[in-house]
Amino acid sequence: MGNFKEDIALVEAIVLDVDGVMTDGGIIPTPEGDFIRRYDAKDGYAIASALREGLKVCVISGGRGRMLENRLTMLGVSRMYLNCMDKVAAIEEFMRENNLTSEQVLYMGDDIPDLECMRIVGMPVCPADACMEVVEASRYVSEFTGGHGAVRDIVEQVMRAKGLWARNLKGVLGIPQK
Repeated sequence: MGNFKEDIALVEAIVLDVDGVMTDGGIIPTPEGDFIRRYDAKDGYAIASALREGLKVCVISGGRGRMLENRLTMLGVSRMYLNCMDKVAAIEEFMRENNLTSEQVLYMGDDIPDLECMRIVGMPVCPADACMEVVEASRYVSEFTGGHGAVRDIVEQVMRAKGLWARNLKGVLGIPQK
């Protein structure tokens, strides 16, 4: 483990928890058995940008629901482990399938079920409002809370370190910026 700025440039895959990371952790159950969650549009933009630039994005969550699946699909996330009770097996499978070393993987979690995954990867990170054990296990703690820009913060940092952030600006009308 070296310098944070150098190590973050090695990241090729971003693995995210959902509740408390991509959301503020609040859920509203629907009568149909699904859950309503609030997502930050800037987090979504960052995820979609990372995928467009060739980074791998995976979601591993104990959360479930059609609306969650729809949100992830809308962003372009194709590798997701939902209603997952064995996050370690999931991340190991994802890493194996993509031939990734631990140094190439960033994991953002916020609570106790994320700790084991965070210990496997080279870049464990968390939102500002993560539980103390997760904060202590993290190499970086975002200044933003879950569901309020923490994902955007770390994805943007990875992409900037790799020279990928906003490199193909086309503006609102699709016209290249000067």
